Amino acid sequence: MRIEFYTRPLGLALLLLSANLANAQKATFSVDGKTAKVYVTAKNTDKKMTESGTLQFEAYPQPLENEITIFVDPAQTYQTMLGIGGALTDASAEVFYKMPKDKQQEVLTDYYDKDKGIAYTLGRTNIQSCDFSSDTYAYVKEGDAALKTFDISHDMKYRVPFIKEVLAAAGGKLTLFASPWSPPAWMKTNNDALHGGKLKAEYNQSWANLYGKFINAYEKQGVPIWGITVQNEEMAVQTWESCVFTAEEERDFIKNFLGPAMKKAGYADRKLLIWDHNRDLMYQRVSTVLEDPEAAKYVWGVAYHWYEDIAAKGAGMNFENERMVAQTFPDKPLMLTEGCAADFNPEKYTDWSFGEKYGASMINDFNIGTVAWTDWNVLLDEKGGPNHVGNFCMAPIHYDTKNDKLIYTNAYYYLGQFSKFIHPGAKRVASSSSRNNLLTTAYVNTDGKLAVVVMNKTDDDIDYRLWIKGKAAKTKSLAHSIATVVIE
Repeated sequence: MRIEFYTRPLGLALLLLSANLANAQKATFSVDGKTAKVYVTAKNTDKKMTESGTLQFEAYPQPLENEITIFVDPAQTYQTMLGIGGALTDASAEVFYKMPKDKQQEVLTDYYDKDKGIAYTLGRTNIQSCDFSSDTYAYVKEGDAALKTFDISHDMKYRVPFIKEVLAAAGGKLTLFASPWSPPAWMKTNNDALHGGKLKAEYNQSWANLYGKFINAYEKQGVPIWGITVQNEEMAVQTWESCVFTAEEERDFIKNFLGPAMKKAGYADRKLLIWDHNRDLMYQRVSTVLEDPEAAKYVWGVAYHWYEDIAAKGAGMNFENERMVAQTFPDKPLMLTEGCAADFNPEKYTDWSFGEKYGASMINDFNIGTVAWTDWNVLLDEKGGPNHVGNFCMAPIHYDTKNDKLIYTNAYYYLGQFSKFIHPGAKRVASSSSRNNLLTTAYVNTDGKLAVVVMNKTDDDIDYRLWIKGKAAKTKSLAHSIATVVIE
């Protein structure tokens, strides 16, 4: 009894001491002696990720309620950044090789160089053909359920060489994942790679085995595959490559075929993501799969897109469904795996709302818990293609093949305001605005640099204070701008 009497208080004391030490360590961040540089992209100015001065912090213990303030608490940390980037499709690769060498190098530098570019670290590519391919193709011949004819020679002309150049430009490190748009036509109920249809039950195993074949073939070419999604846009019947899976069908395909096939092929360590479609059905889809422990054990995370506002005219992006998934399944990371302006229009080259949609989505997605953000095609031509079904869309960079000209949209700069300053391994920290006309998110990078993003979608300049641990700096958010404050 005597030992028990002394042990319990000692244990409690150690616990309290540990908590106090942890709190003391959390409270150590200070802006004292640090430089705060501001980088700005703003409408109707020449500012494009332009360094635009420094901030001076002074003691300011209690902001007033009539003062607009951005509060940042570096002691409160959340998810870790995996990466930001874009898709390396057949279309992007084909356009890349239509450009002269100097333009090719410019694109590689501007996307992937850590110092001269926006430091992309993430990529997505397609398994077999997608809408952003010049034709429909499969890796195996008709009727070959054993996959003996598996061959990626189609990809070797443009896509694999392009990805290898991207890898080199990114310093040899790129988190690359892959998604299938459709099984071969003969494996499907509609005998068509396009127009929806479903995977025939007798080909479940063959199709599951093909994912591993793809990973093996690409890695033999020096292209590491970090992970895969089960199926691109699982509920969409499209004019292009598409295949429908209900939630139950996806669940059963994972636990009975795809999960075991990946393990058997030696790829159990590759990340498997479910859904890969819009936020609208996100919770129902994810909960159906993850509530089955036999399926859930193979699933690393949840992939989603941002097109629910297109699927329902007049609707916005449904962040609340995304938030519910994050709250209910906190051990399954979220990744936005595709977003773009879906209808090509050259007027969008200079339409400021194009970039602002990226900024608003990224800030909301990151604040909800998303660990990675993937734009769609990194590069398209002056028509928004090539695309074999005429489904042309926008990209951050377009190449005008007729005039040998690269066109940088404001989406490129909005994406760069995040990717250049928030790196893999960065921890999101608490960041909030006292007014909803300013959006904000913030991260502490592994080198200790704090990056605070502030976005203003209004028509007015907004004066505000950036407040960190009792110190504040006066600054201004320009109308229709996005800025990153880097404190080091």
